Amino acid sequence: TALSLHDYLPYRLAGTSNQVSRVVARAYQARFGLTVWEWRVIALLGEAEPMTAQSLSDIAAMDKVSVSRAVKALVERGLVVRAERASDRRSRDLRLTNPGRSLYLEIMPVALGAEADLLDGLDAEEVAILVRLLEAVRSRAAELLDGADT
Repeated sequence: TALSLHDYLPYRLAGTSNQVSRVVARAYQARFGLTVWEWRVIALLGEAEPMTAQSLSDIAAMDKVSVSRAVKALVERGLVVRAERASDRRSRDLRLTNPGRSLYLEIMPVALGAEADLLDGLDAEEVAILVRLLEAVRSRAAELLDGADT
């Protein structure tokens, strides 16, 4: 059977992800001067601090280089601070600074508004189904990756 890229699920998921990221990024990039990667770091640290760069990379499914660049830029802007970990001196905890926390609180309604715009036209049941299906595909991909590591 020939492969039709437009019908190939991984291609469709990647394309959808890229478009969704661009829509949401448009809502905050110009206003707050953040890249997609910087926003993800701020959002994750806003939800749970402290966190290491490795944890950010794992949770956000971001490559280490993107996380490193984003963290460096956010530290330079005074939005994130690095602190030595008591339990492991080779690793650094990352935390939002007060200006970083303020920015997080300012961006959240903008991001949630962009999400609402994306989901406009879907009812609550459709949104729940979408979330459930995306989680099932993500979970299966994680299983396959874990199986490849053994």
